[in-house]
Amino acid sequence: MKLIRTEDAVGSILCHDITQIIPGVVKDAVLRKGHVVTEEDIPVLLSVGKEHLYVWEQQEGMLHENDAAEVLRQVCQGEHMKASEPKEGKIELTAECDGLLKIDRDKLNEVNAMGQMVLASRHGNFPVKKGDKIVGMRVVPLVIEEEKMNQVKEICGEEPIFRLLPFRKMKVGIVTTGNEVLSGRINDQFTPVVGKKLEEAGMEVMGNVLSGDDSERVTEAIRQWLDKGAEMVVCTGGMSVDPDDRTPLAIRNAADTVITYGAPVLPGAMFMLAYAGEVPVVGLPGCVMYAKRTIFDLVLPRIAAGEKLCAEDFSVLGEGG
Repeated sequence: MKLIRTEDAVGSILCHDITQIIPGVVKDAVLRKGHVVTEEDIPVLLSVGKEHLYVWEQQEGMLHENDAAEVLRQVCQGEHMKASEPKEGKIELTAECDGLLKIDRDKLNEVNAMGQMVLASRHGNFPVKKGDKIVGMRVVPLVIEEEKMNQVKEICGEEPIFRLLPFRKMKVGIVTTGNEVLSGRINDQFTPVVGKKLEEAGMEVMGNVLSGDDSERVTEAIRQWLDKGAEMVVCTGGMSVDPDDRTPLAIRNAADTVITYGAPVLPGAMFMLAYAGEVPVVGLPGCVMYAKRTIFDLVLPRIAAGEKLCAEDFSVLGEGG
């Protein structure tokens, strides 16, 4: 591109959008890239403070910002995402369904570390709803070397940086522990809270069984739900180190693999996750009953998206936990 006086620009082709900003009213392009400047455009350009213009001067090996943004879109966009049209060199991706956002952080950081380009996104491993913006991308200069964008393609390969895993409608059985609940001494306030969270995640609650605190009865209740086809079993309470809290033992006896008992998240340090075959069995500490946000809100969306979690998925939660 070359810089010329606006008064001399008639017949030239704009190589970038000309933006008008009126605070509280509008921020939009009055003239867009590719527009051929006319005599009538000159007063408009001067009124938005453009006494000089960059006009297109085709140069081999260079890409315009919109074309470079399209390269970024290609390496970023996964399934279930919709891309906006390039505007002022920026493209945004929007979720087309409810789901869990997954990000290849190594690729994301490597592209941003190259300089002259920007990928700004939501946090990975968090839920998004249909219509939510996932990421905005652009290059900083108006034109950029084509070779640099080819390097981006090489870094990213065939798999996109961003993926959206749709939530599945899972069938869930709840085991309500606590002798005080089984005997009727207190009302069960835990199960309604858990049921609401499960339903908000799009899951079907099959029902709940009152088991008391006896570990063998809790184990039997878990197995009953598994026999009935539950795709997830949730045990409420009895997760502390108190001698009367025996839910962790019951879960161990019902499961094939224990992933974690404890997580670096507060509230929720006494959380437990195990698997009976492929079915997650979850032990929820009492904080889930009264705290607005807990470890359960971090784990539930990932289970709902079909992820099978491992110990490392929990050990990294301390930062932000």
